[in-house]
Amino acid sequence: MSLTVAIQMDPIESININGDSTFVLALEAQRRGHKLLHYLPKHLSFRDGKVMARARPMELRRELGNHHTMGTAHTVDLSTVDVVLMRQDPPFDMAYITATHILEHIHPKTLVVNDPVSVRNAPEKLFVTHFPGVMPPTVISSDPEEIKLFRAEHKDIIVKPLYGNGGAGVFHIKPDDENLNSLLEMFTTTWREPVIVQRYVPEVRLGDKRIILVDGKAVGAINRVPAAGEARSNMHVGGRPEKSLLTKREQEICETIGPALKERGLIFVGIDVIGDYLTEINVTSPTGIQEINRFDGSTLEALVWDAIESKLK
Repeated sequence: MSLTVAIQMDPIESININGDSTFVLALEAQRRGHKLLHYLPKHLSFRDGKVMARARPMELRRELGNHHTMGTAHTVDLSTVDVVLMRQDPPFDMAYITATHILEHIHPKTLVVNDPVSVRNAPEKLFVTHFPGVMPPTVISSDPEEIKLFRAEHKDIIVKPLYGNGGAGVFHIKPDDENLNSLLEMFTTTWREPVIVQRYVPEVRLGDKRIILVDGKAVGAINRVPAAGEARSNMHVGGRPEKSLLTKREQEICETIGPALKERGLIFVGIDVIGDYLTEINVTSPTGIQEINRFDGSTLEALVWDAIESKLK
Protein backbone atom coordinates (compact mmCIF):
# COMPACT_ATOMS: atom_id res chain seq x y z
CA MET A 1 0.00 0.00 0.00
CA SER A 2 1.53 3.29 -1.15
CA LEU A 3 -0.35 6.36 0.06
CA THR A 4 -0.23 10.10 -0.45
CA VAL A 5 -0.19 11.73 2.98
CA ALA A 6 -0.76 15.46 3.46
CA ILE A 7 0.37 16.79 6.84
CA GLN A 8 -1.25 19.96 8.14
CA MET A 9 1.19 21.21 10.75
CA ASP A 10 3.35 24.06 11.98
CA PRO A 11 6.57 25.04 10.12
CA ILE A 12 8.73 21.95 9.61
CA GLU A 13 11.86 24.08 9.88
CA SER A 14 11.41 24.86 13.57
CA ILE A 15 10.48 21.47 15.05
CA ASN A 16 12.60 19.58 17.58
CA ILE A 17 13.31 16.35 15.74
CA ASN A 18 14.18 14.54 18.98
CA GLY A 19 10.86 15.35 20.62
CA ASP A 20 8.26 16.05 17.95
CA SER A 21 5.65 13.32 17.50
CA THR A 22 4.60 14.53 14.03
CA PHE A 23 8.19 14.12 12.86
CA VAL A 24 8.33 10.41 13.73
CA LEU A 25 4.83 9.83 12.35
CA ALA A 26 6.01 11.32 9.06
CA LEU A 27 9.27 9.34 9.14
CA GLU A 28 7.32 6.11 9.61
CA ALA A 29 5.01 6.98 6.73
CA GLN A 30 8.03 7.66 4.54
CA ARG A 31 9.65 4.37 5.63
CA ARG A 32 6.50 2.56 4.46
CA GLY A 33 6.83 4.12 1.00
CA HIS A 34 4.14 6.79 1.42
CA LYS A 35 4.50 10.16 -0.32
CA LEU A 36 4.56 13.16 2.03
CA LEU A 37 3.10 16.62 1.46
CA HIS A 38 3.41 19.47 3.97
CA TYR A 39 1.23 22.54 4.32
CA LEU A 40 0.54 25.16 6.95
CA PRO A 41 -2.99 25.68 8.33
CA LYS A 42 -3.08 29.12 6.72
CA HIS A 43 -2.62 27.46 3.32
CA LEU A 44 -5.83 25.41 3.68
CA SER A 45 -8.69 26.77 1.54
CA PHE A 46 -12.26 25.97 0.56
CA ARG A 47 -12.98 27.03 -3.02
CA ASP A 48 -15.98 26.22 -5.22
CA GLY A 49 -16.85 23.11 -3.24
CA LYS A 50 -13.28 21.80 -3.09
CA VAL A 51 -10.82 21.60 -0.19
CA MET A 52 -7.47 22.84 -1.42
CA ALA A 53 -4.04 23.28 0.16
CA ARG A 54 -0.89 24.94 -1.12
CA ALA A 55 1.47 22.12 -0.22
CA ARG A 56 5.09 21.12 -0.75
CA PRO A 57 6.47 17.62 -1.31
CA MET A 58 8.60 16.69 1.70
CA GLU A 59 11.39 14.27 2.51
CA LEU A 60 12.63 13.82 6.07
CA ARG A 61 15.69 12.38 7.80
CA ARG A 62 16.92 12.31 11.38
CA GLU A 63 19.80 14.75 10.95
CA LEU A 64 20.05 17.75 13.25
CA GLY A 65 20.06 20.93 11.21
CA ASN A 66 19.35 19.02 8.00
CA HIS A 67 16.15 17.13 8.69
CA HIS A 68 14.03 18.08 5.67
CA THR A 69 14.05 18.65 1.94
CA MET A 70 11.08 20.49 0.51
CA GLY A 71 9.83 20.60 -3.07
CA THR A 72 8.04 23.40 -4.89
CA ALA A 73 4.70 24.49 -3.46
CA HIS A 74 1.66 23.67 -5.57
CA THR A 75 -2.09 23.60 -5.03
CA VAL A 76 -3.45 20.16 -4.12
CA ASP A 77 -7.09 19.05 -4.10
CA LEU A 78 -7.11 17.21 -0.77
CA SER A 79 -9.92 14.93 -1.91
CA THR A 80 -7.31 13.31 -4.18
CA VAL A 81 -4.92 12.34 -1.36
CA ASP A 82 -5.34 9.28 0.85
CA VAL A 83 -4.69 10.69 4.33
CA VAL A 84 -4.58 14.11 5.96
CA LEU A 85 -2.82 14.30 9.32
CA MET A 86 -4.21 17.30 11.21
CA ARG A 87 -1.23 17.97 13.45
CA GLN A 88 -0.88 21.69 14.07
CA ASP A 89 -0.45 22.67 17.69
CA PRO A 90 -3.27 24.37 19.61
CA PRO A 91 -4.58 26.85 20.81
CA PHE A 92 -7.98 25.38 20.08
CA ASP A 93 -9.43 28.64 18.80
CA MET A 94 -11.79 29.64 15.99
CA ALA A 95 -9.01 29.17 13.43
CA TYR A 96 -8.61 25.57 14.60
CA ILE A 97 -12.36 25.02 14.61
CA THR A 98 -12.68 26.49 11.11
CA ALA A 99 -10.05 24.06 9.84
CA THR A 100 -12.14 21.15 11.16
CA HIS A 101 -15.20 22.49 9.32
CA ILE A 102 -13.24 22.69 6.06
CA LEU A 103 -11.66 19.24 6.40
CA GLU A 104 -15.04 17.75 7.22
CA HIS A 105 -15.91 18.15 3.52
CA ILE A 106 -13.36 15.49 2.47
CA HIS A 107 -13.58 13.02 5.35
CA PRO A 108 -13.89 10.02 5.25
CA LYS A 109 -13.22 9.72 1.47
CA THR A 110 -9.89 11.19 2.41
CA LEU A 111 -9.15 9.85 5.88
CA VAL A 112 -8.51 12.78 8.21
CA VAL A 113 -6.66 11.85 11.41
CA ASN A 114 -8.13 12.60 13.82
CA ASP A 115 -11.74 12.77 12.55
CA PRO A 116 -12.31 16.56 12.24
CA VAL A 117 -15.89 16.43 13.56
CA SER A 118 -14.76 14.58 16.66
CA VAL A 119 -11.81 16.92 17.16
CA ARG A 120 -14.21 19.85 17.05
CA ASN A 121 -16.57 18.17 19.53
CA ALA A 122 -13.89 17.03 21.98
CA PRO A 123 -12.02 20.00 23.50
CA GLU A 124 -9.53 18.35 25.80
CA LYS A 125 -10.79 19.75 29.12
CA LEU A 126 -14.49 19.44 28.19
CA PHE A 127 -14.47 15.97 26.65
CA VAL A 128 -13.42 14.54 30.02
CA THR A 129 -16.73 15.65 31.54
CA HIS A 130 -18.58 12.99 29.55
CA PHE A 131 -16.98 10.17 31.59
CA PRO A 132 -18.38 10.07 35.15
CA GLY A 133 -16.05 9.16 37.96
CA VAL A 134 -12.73 9.82 36.25
CA MET A 135 -11.99 13.53 36.83
CA PRO A 136 -11.27 15.45 40.04
CA PRO A 137 -13.95 17.72 41.53
CA THR A 138 -14.40 20.42 38.89
CA VAL A 139 -16.37 23.54 38.11
CA ILE A 140 -16.50 25.18 34.68
CA SER A 141 -17.94 28.66 34.99
CA SER A 142 -17.64 32.39 34.39
CA ASP A 143 -19.51 33.13 37.61
CA PRO A 144 -17.10 34.38 40.33
CA GLU A 145 -19.57 33.49 43.07
CA GLU A 146 -19.84 29.88 41.89
CA ILE A 147 -16.05 29.64 41.76
CA LYS A 148 -15.74 31.10 45.27
CA LEU A 149 -18.23 28.55 46.59
CA PHE A 150 -16.16 25.79 44.96
CA ARG A 151 -13.03 27.15 46.62
CA ALA A 152 -14.75 27.38 49.99
CA GLU A 153 -15.53 23.66 49.70
CA HIS A 154 -12.19 22.40 48.36
CA LYS A 155 -9.75 25.06 49.70
CA ASP A 156 -6.75 24.14 47.52
CA ILE A 157 -7.52 24.63 43.82
CA ILE A 158 -6.13 24.88 40.30
CA VAL A 159 -7.45 27.58 37.96
CA LYS A 160 -6.75 27.41 34.22
CA PRO A 161 -8.14 28.63 30.89
CA LEU A 162 -10.67 26.24 29.40
CA TYR A 163 -8.99 26.20 26.00
CA GLY A 164 -5.40 26.71 27.07
CA ASN A 165 -2.57 24.36 26.23
CA GLY A 166 0.97 23.51 27.20
CA GLY A 167 0.48 24.53 30.81
CA ALA A 168 0.02 28.20 29.92
CA GLY A 169 -2.13 30.15 32.35
CA VAL A 170 -2.33 27.40 34.98
CA PHE A 171 -2.44 28.75 38.54
CA HIS A 172 -2.27 26.92 41.86
CA ILE A 173 -4.35 28.89 44.39
CA LYS A 174 -3.60 27.76 47.93
CA PRO A 175 -6.09 28.21 50.79
CA ASP A 176 -4.36 31.37 52.07
CA ASP A 177 -3.82 32.92 48.63
CA GLU A 178 -5.50 36.32 48.30
CA ASN A 179 -5.19 36.60 44.51
CA LEU A 180 -8.25 34.66 43.32
CA ASN A 181 -10.40 37.75 42.66
CA SER A 182 -7.65 39.49 40.72
CA LEU A 183 -6.94 36.31 38.82
CA LEU A 184 -10.58 35.89 37.80
CA GLU A 185 -10.67 39.54 36.68
CA MET A 186 -7.61 38.90 34.52
CA PHE A 187 -9.12 35.73 33.03
CA THR A 188 -12.45 37.39 32.19
CA THR A 189 -10.63 40.34 30.63
CA THR A 190 -8.38 38.13 28.51
CA TRP A 191 -10.88 35.41 27.55
CA ARG A 192 -14.63 35.37 26.97
CA GLU A 193 -14.85 31.66 27.76
CA PRO A 194 -15.45 30.20 31.23
CA VAL A 195 -12.49 29.04 33.28
CA ILE A 196 -12.01 25.55 34.61
CA VAL A 197 -11.34 25.16 38.32
CA GLN A 198 -10.39 21.86 39.90
CA ARG A 199 -9.51 20.60 43.34
CA TYR A 200 -5.73 20.51 43.62
CA VAL A 201 -4.42 16.95 43.37
CA PRO A 202 -1.21 16.81 45.46
CA GLU A 203 -0.06 13.66 43.64
CA VAL A 204 0.99 15.99 40.80
CA ARG A 205 4.27 16.40 42.69
CA LEU A 206 4.92 12.74 41.85
CA GLY A 207 4.14 13.34 38.20
CA ASP A 208 1.53 13.89 35.52
CA LYS A 209 1.18 10.69 33.48
CA ARG A 210 0.88 11.02 29.69
CA ILE A 211 -0.71 7.89 28.23
CA ILE A 212 -0.95 7.29 24.48
CA LEU A 213 -3.98 5.47 23.09
CA VAL A 214 -4.14 4.20 19.51
CA ASP A 215 -7.61 3.41 18.19
CA GLY A 216 -8.92 3.27 21.76
CA LYS A 217 -6.17 1.04 23.22
CA ALA A 218 -3.44 2.16 25.64
CA VAL A 219 -0.04 1.51 24.06
CA GLY A 220 2.46 3.37 26.25
CA ALA A 221 2.98 5.90 28.98
CA ILE A 222 5.50 8.34 30.39
CA ASN A 223 5.52 10.15 33.71
CA ARG A 224 6.31 13.87 33.69
CA VAL A 225 7.61 15.14 37.03
CA PRO A 226 7.35 18.87 37.67
CA ALA A 227 10.43 20.90 38.52
CA ALA A 228 10.89 22.14 42.07
CA GLY A 229 8.53 25.00 42.80
CA GLU A 230 6.27 24.15 39.83
CA ALA A 231 2.73 22.77 39.77
CA ARG A 232 3.00 22.17 36.01
CA SER A 233 4.72 19.10 34.61
CA ASN A 234 4.83 20.00 30.90
CA MET A 235 8.29 19.19 29.61
CA HIS A 236 8.77 22.58 27.93
CA VAL A 237 8.38 24.26 31.34
CA GLY A 238 10.94 22.02 33.01
CA GLY A 239 9.07 18.76 33.61
CA ARG A 240 11.32 15.68 33.77
CA PRO A 241 10.28 12.57 31.84
CA GLU A 242 10.46 9.20 33.58
CA LYS A 243 9.77 5.65 32.45
CA SER A 244 6.36 4.48 33.59
CA LEU A 245 3.92 1.60 33.41
CA LEU A 246 0.15 1.79 33.78
CA THR A 247 -1.39 1.34 37.19
CA LYS A 248 -4.62 -0.60 37.64
CA ARG A 249 -6.54 2.67 37.99
CA GLU A 250 -4.97 4.10 34.82
CA GLN A 251 -5.88 0.96 32.91
CA GLU A 252 -9.46 1.31 34.17
CA ILE A 253 -9.56 4.90 32.91
CA CYS A 254 -8.29 3.83 29.48
CA GLU A 255 -10.88 1.04 29.30
CA THR A 256 -13.59 3.54 30.25
CA ILE A 257 -12.80 6.07 27.52
CA GLY A 258 -11.29 3.78 24.87
CA PRO A 259 -14.52 2.63 23.16
CA ALA A 260 -15.69 6.26 22.83
CA LEU A 261 -12.39 7.25 21.23
CA LYS A 262 -12.57 4.41 18.72
CA GLU A 263 -16.20 5.10 17.91
CA ARG A 264 -15.42 8.76 17.19
CA GLY A 265 -12.47 8.09 14.87
CA LEU A 266 -9.94 9.46 17.35
CA ILE A 267 -7.06 7.25 16.29
CA PHE A 268 -4.16 8.98 18.06
CA VAL A 269 -4.92 10.37 21.52
CA GLY A 270 -2.88 11.41 24.53
CA ILE A 271 -4.47 11.58 27.97
CA ASP A 272 -3.15 13.14 31.17
CA VAL A 273 -3.64 11.40 34.52
CA ILE A 274 -2.68 12.78 37.94
CA GLY A 275 -3.03 10.36 40.82
CA ASP A 276 -6.37 8.62 40.30
CA TYR A 277 -7.81 11.34 38.06
CA LEU A 278 -8.07 11.96 34.34
CA THR A 279 -7.52 15.68 33.71
CA GLU A 280 -7.32 16.03 29.91
CA ILE A 281 -7.97 14.10 26.70
CA ASN A 282 -5.73 15.51 23.97
CA VAL A 283 -7.08 14.85 20.47
CA THR A 284 -5.68 17.81 18.53
CA SER A 285 -1.92 17.26 18.37
CA PRO A 286 -0.91 14.85 21.16
CA THR A 287 2.77 14.39 21.93
CA GLY A 288 4.92 11.93 23.84
CA ILE A 289 5.72 9.28 21.24
CA GLN A 290 9.48 9.80 21.13
CA GLU A 291 9.92 9.94 24.90
CA ILE A 292 7.95 6.72 25.39
CA ASN A 293 9.84 5.04 22.57
CA ARG A 294 13.19 5.85 24.19
CA PHE A 295 12.17 4.45 27.58
CA ASP A 296 10.27 1.41 26.33
CA GLY A 297 12.18 0.51 23.17
CA SER A 298 8.88 0.78 21.30
CA THR A 299 7.83 2.32 17.97
CA LEU A 300 4.42 3.80 18.74
CA GLU A 301 4.33 5.61 15.40
CA ALA A 302 4.19 2.20 13.69
CA LEU A 303 1.09 1.32 15.72
CA VAL A 304 -0.56 4.57 14.63
CA TRP A 305 0.15 3.79 10.98
CA ASP A 306 -1.04 0.21 11.38
CA ALA A 307 -4.35 1.62 12.62
CA ILE A 308 -4.57 4.15 9.78
CA GLU A 309 -3.79 1.58 7.09
CA SER A 310 -6.28 -0.89 8.53
CA LYS A 311 -9.05 1.68 8.10
CA LEU A 312 -8.06 2.32 4.49
CA LYS A 313 -8.17 -1.39 3.69
